[in-house]
Amino acid sequence: MRTALVIGTGLIGTSAALALAQRGVIVHLTDHDPEQARTAAALGAGTDEAPEGPVDLAIVAAPPAHVAATLADAVRRGLARGYLDVASVKGGPRRELEALGLDLSSYIGTHPMSGREKSGPLAATGDLFEGRPWVLTPTRDTDTEVLNLALELVSHCRAVPVVMDADAHDRAVALVSHMPHLVSSLVAARLEHAEEAAVRLCGQGIRDVTRIAASDPGMWIDILSANPGPVADLLADVSADLDETVQALRALQASDEAKRREGVTGIEDVLRRGNAGQVRVPGKHGSAPRSYEVVAVLIDDQPGQLARIFADAGAAGVNIEDVRIEHATGQQAGLVQLMVEPKAAVVLTGALRERGWAIRQ
Repeated sequence: MRTALVIGTGLIGTSAALALAQRGVIVHLTDHDPEQARTAAALGAGTDEAPEGPVDLAIVAAPPAHVAATLADAVRRGLARGYLDVASVKGGPRRELEALGLDLSSYIGTHPMSGREKSGPLAATGDLFEGRPWVLTPTRDTDTEVLNLALELVSHCRAVPVVMDADAHDRAVALVSHMPHLVSSLVAARLEHAEEAAVRLCGQGIRDVTRIAASDPGMWIDILSANPGPVADLLADVSADLDETVQALRALQASDEAKRREGVTGIEDVLRRGNAGQVRVPGKHGSAPRSYEVVAVLIDDQPGQLARIFADAGAAGVNIEDVRIEHATGQQAGLVQLMVEPKAAVVLTGALRERGWAIRQ
């Protein structure tokens, strides 16, 4: 791939453009808002000047509701040898394109499984997709050349290609992305009018659960409008589970011992099912989840503290597999949780103590 055209310079489009430009591809940028395309160009994602002729690959980074119309216009104008979109749903846009009577041999639907709570070109980064799954949904009609161009894009973005059926993809993202986002928003909504004294008690657990609720509502309306059925089905199942959980909690308030035991059984069931589901979430680099030891270190909220910890861990010959930070409420301090291999925990703990760090047992 020598040339590309990115149509839509939001977070995903600009991030893909940055990755391509960093690898020597000549990238042209266009957007319904010319100022947004100019911003992406100023960031080094390419040029907002139109290409002189057809490019190798056109990347449509438009909201799902606009993907079919945007692609149809690009194909009819002959803007590229191959076309793909990066929308978060795949079945609907393809059916819309088929209804328009277009030859879809030069098109493939794709979806990079990466993003941020922020949107727009200023939130973009060239390594946004690194190590993340990038779904490709070819059909029997997809030209081999177009599939290869898509694979080359995924390679340039250092993502991991995953081939799926379009409708299977939509059911999957409803389960692992769309439904969880709504659940996160529902939990966060309980905080909107909560008493300030209660909100001040928020810890890392509530931060983890509500983090994705900070995303742009307009973007998520576009996404959910394109995949409402599978998401509604999953939420109906969650609703049934919630009803049973509420009944179990009410039973725990009963004066009858047998009723309380029923409540305990009901709560234990949902917690155990949660355990069983959580262990299926892929671990580091998409591999099977692994069990790590946690070394908790108290730090001051000052520049350079994390860098010092990582440097001290490196000097001790310990690889930090993952890290979490829990900030203390009302204090300029926090707790850094370093996840390491079990055999390395004792080594890291001793090394950090020798260097003056306070370890939380």
